[in-house]
Amino acid sequence: MCAILLAAVLFCGFVGAALGRGNSPSTRLGGAANHQSTQSPTATATSTPISITIPRILISPITQPTRPGAHSSTPGPGPGPKYPSIYYGVHLPVLDTPDLTTFESDAHKAVSVVMWYQQWSNTGGYQYFQPGWLNEVRNHGSIPLVTWDPWDPTQGINQPAFALQNIINGNFDAYISKWAQASKAWGHPYFLRFAHEMNGNWMPWSELANGNKPGQFVQAWRHIHNIFTSLGVTNVTWLWSPNIDYSNSIPLREVYPGDAYVDWTAMDGYNWGNIGPHSWESFSQVFQQTYNDILGITSKPLMIAETASTEQAGNKASWITDGFVNQLVHTFPLIRGFVWFNQNKETDWRIESSPSAQNAFASAIQSNYYASNNFANLNISPIPIL
Repeated sequence: MCAILLAAVLFCGFVGAALGRGNSPSTRLGGAANHQSTQSPTATATSTPISITIPRILISPITQPTRPGAHSSTPGPGPGPKYPSIYYGVHLPVLDTPDLTTFESDAHKAVSVVMWYQQWSNTGGYQYFQPGWLNEVRNHGSIPLVTWDPWDPTQGINQPAFALQNIINGNFDAYISKWAQASKAWGHPYFLRFAHEMNGNWMPWSELANGNKPGQFVQAWRHIHNIFTSLGVTNVTWLWSPNIDYSNSIPLREVYPGDAYVDWTAMDGYNWGNIGPHSWESFSQVFQQTYNDILGITSKPLMIAETASTEQAGNKASWITDGFVNQLVHTFPLIRGFVWFNQNKETDWRIESSPSAQNAFASAIQSNYYASNNFANLNISPIPIL
């Protein structure tokens, strides 16, 4: 009984840190521009996980508002020809049955992508590939999207152990190989989003921080990718995910690993309203420049890997309606998926921050343009566009 209780306590503590950018320092994971973080590392690539039974993350498809294979009867947005679908996903602070069920009930539609975070510094086994978690998401009919970050989120930006040169030198090869081999054994398609927002200055893998130098991000990415390739891993869809451009960000072309090393691209962008140095921005204002820049670099499929809006200094409901009824369809037709960051953090990013925001999101997402959870049998890698 004591062992069971200990495992439960460890699970509750670790799963928050492993799956999201929570509000406490131990679960804070970087995000959109100016998500300041306080984080440094002690875990090594060869650390031995604590031998405990990790409870499965329960995601029951039975309780979801939309069943696998089902779509809303609402026609595609706007007049004209039938539109294709795009992936629609969510990140939640803790991935469990009640939270996912609540979000999908509030959105009136189940998600096609579920995103969470895992850090290389985690302990207790949570730094490793988790087939149980991916199975739960897949059995729900959704596609797993794992954000895989080399850092300790409890420390500051300067984390010498996680300097890019150490990745390039092979200090973490044993850990990377362990993840790759477990991924291969699991065998199903999933998105792997390594070291997101690398063009900013708030993460230890940025070339603007932690003693890193220009060119090292691409070297580190290719080094990791080459390990997976050498081990015959074919079920990973490599997702390159910068932050939206801002005045001092690294030019995207300088941190793009190349088409041979990337399967999908992405961008993270938020409407911050009047928080900090920001002002209210429309959906188009948030994404247009970065959208154009990425399309100028590659023709790889593109998604939005993190987005949300505040309620402060504007009308969030109108922002949502404009973004998901008009902009994604007509202004950004090459965006093939998005993930909503549904967490109350720097501000209340959730769709449930107000009845009007929730209603606007639920109304927009009913369109057949947004795919639901009918991917339990997906076995194509890289993950195709819809």
